[in-house]
Amino acid sequence: MRLSADDVPAAAVELLRAREAEAGRLDRIRYYVHDPDPATTEGRLAWSHRGPLRWLPKGVPPEVRQLASIARVNMLRYIVEHSVQALYVDGFRAPNAAAEEPAWATWQRNRMDARQTAVHRGSLTYGVAYVVVLPGDPVAVLRPASPRALTAVYGDDDDWPQLALELRRSPRPGVRLYRLLDEERAWWLEVDDARTVTIVSSEEHGVGVVPVVRFLCTLDADPDQGPRGEVEPLIPLQDQINITTFGLLVAQHYGAFRQRYIIGWLAESEAKALEASARKLWTFEDENVKVGEFGQTDLKGYLDSREATLRALATVSQTPAHELLGQLVNLSAEALAAMERSHRAKIAERQVVFGEAWEQTLELAAEIDGQPSDPAAFVRWRDTEARSLAQTADALGKLVTMLGVPPQELWERIPGVSQQEVERWKARAAEGSALEQLARVLTEQART
Repeated sequence: MRLSADDVPAAAVELLRAREAEAGRLDRIRYYVHDPDPATTEGRLAWSHRGPLRWLPKGVPPEVRQLASIARVNMLRYIVEHSVQALYVDGFRAPNAAAEEPAWATWQRNRMDARQTAVHRGSLTYGVAYVVVLPGDPVAVLRPASPRALTAVYGDDDDWPQLALELRRSPRPGVRLYRLLDEERAWWLEVDDARTVTIVSSEEHGVGVVPVVRFLCTLDADPDQGPRGEVEPLIPLQDQINITTFGLLVAQHYGAFRQRYIIGWLAESEAKALEASARKLWTFEDENVKVGEFGQTDLKGYLDSREATLRALATVSQTPAHELLGQLVNLSAEALAAMERSHRAKIAERQVVFGEAWEQTLELAAEIDGQPSDPAAFVRWRDTEARSLAQTADALGKLVTMLGVPPQELWERIPGVSQQEVERWKARAAEGSALEQLARVLTEQART
């Protein structure tokens, strides 16, 4: 969609309405993944009304509220990070090609080896994230964008949005600065509290599409299903963990120690009462005085309940249970592989969905830079599966000896080896060994 200067204010207002409509959901997810600061007014409101402790009854004593604040066991952040740390794009290559596509140089110039984690983390957390691709010097500029900062509106074309509105940093306090992207231009806008839109400037990018690539966590053909990440479906289980931990702390604080009582005797002063509480042996002249104690609270039920919820969380999120429970004792490599099979299946699905979006991003960057791009090129993912080096070497060795696979083609499958290291190995292999180089020099000298 191409906008004129007259169309921009109305389009910006519509996008701001769409932004406000999804803000509540995104903020709720953020409060569960990134704990708000209770020292600030916004943080206290978030914890009390919209955040993870919204279930806490009003009017509870400050001591109990303090226990509730430390009862927060944030497992959702760990689940997201566990998936992010298994997703690293390590190359962009056409089939049967020995070198990376030219667009890979654009990737490197934009430091996307690190910035890709922000895209994956945003998509896994909120269900969607974006990458803005614009012309730059000397190469196209690729920048990640959170759905809390960028709102895109799509029509019949799922690949490219009709319009996109991105919140930017404003040099003027009290005024919000936005960048509105259409198919031809980037419009810089200032919006005040009354939604009055002022066009500051505009610049032509000339890409021909709205240069925003969407990264969905999951794909769904249901037209009523919006973006769905890994956090939102797990919020009820996170609440269960918080409530169980809160009950555990209350029971531990008030009832996990033995309390003694005396019937028929009253201390003359607080000092006498404190002295009596510290005694190992008590004696009283009055035979009607009775001394006893309350039984301590059994915490096992709370611990078992929390462990059961963590196991359910591991199953639903397809996260290895031993990662959440911290139980890892004398497990064989086969047992570990079986426990992580569900997680690897989830990662494989994420790689397929994210891979298509990264290919779309790099193809657009190549088009902007005027570089050739093979439409069959695909991104390569780093192997992050946990395997011993001996096990990997044995498997790769069998591929070479039994199937005749060239050894250099298997270097990329060694866990933990980056693409830069593989390229360096190939360069050294092309040079040959020191003895071969010496033999070539001697042969050339003999001929002369």
